[in-house]
Amino acid sequence: MAYSIDLSGRVAFVTGASSGLGAQFARALSRAGAAVVLASRRVERLKELRAQIEAEGGDAHVTQLDVTNLDSIKSAVAHAETEVGSIDILVNNSGVSTTQRLQDVGEDDYDFIFDTNVKGAFFVAQEVGKRMLARARGAAPGTYTGGRIINIASMAGLKVLPQIGAYCMSKAAVVHMTKAMALEWGRFEINTNAICPGYIDTEINHHHWQTEQGQRLMQMLPRKRVGQPEDLDALVVLLASSQSHFINGAIIAADDGFAL
Repeated sequence: MAYSIDLSGRVAFVTGASSGLGAQFARALSRAGAAVVLASRRVERLKELRAQIEAEGGDAHVTQLDVTNLDSIKSAVAHAETEVGSIDILVNNSGVSTTQRLQDVGEDDYDFIFDTNVKGAFFVAQEVGKRMLARARGAAPGTYTGGRIINIASMAGLKVLPQIGAYCMSKAAVVHMTKAMALEWGRFEINTNAICPGYIDTEINHHHWQTEQGQRLMQMLPRKRVGQPEDLDALVVLLASSQSHFINGAIIAADDGFAL
């Protein structure tokens, strides 16, 4: 008998869904049966993804979100719950980076990274978490009590890498944020976990892997390869599901062994 995970009846809110891993997470959750809310600043890209998901028979909705703006966060989450229903699953995926040595990081560079990767991720999770807590305490209606929060950190939060030190610092903060949320919210059946992807071939970095520098880096990886976005499908679907009820506060490296 085949084993399957069915997310039918669940609502998943995916940030940074306009491209890369965020778009793939949304596709994977939709294929598992969830209604997905696609959130990012690039609304036109979201509409394209919504059309793709709907063409496959999925249920997708679009909301504009700037995670560096608290009013935008509150508005996007409220809009999602008004249009689709209570959010059961959050994939907290928005992230940015720069490439520079630590001595060259300016205040604007630091704020650019931390405002999105740490502050933005925290307040998105907080806004969704408050609503999950209210349902768990019986103070708000909802068909599903509890929830799943999946923070997208990075293997760079586990292993320091040169020239992206500020990014590594920010993702290390996401790792600890995940543990703090798991500790405080776990008793309300809100499970918070983090995925730490390794090098993944996405549209943003695809050209890099074709360059001499990219090829040299690939040869330094444990199995001399980079991952594909769909390599994380099974993991994100599992963590979003009821079957992950005993997984809380886990920091899961999905990096082909690079951080070992």
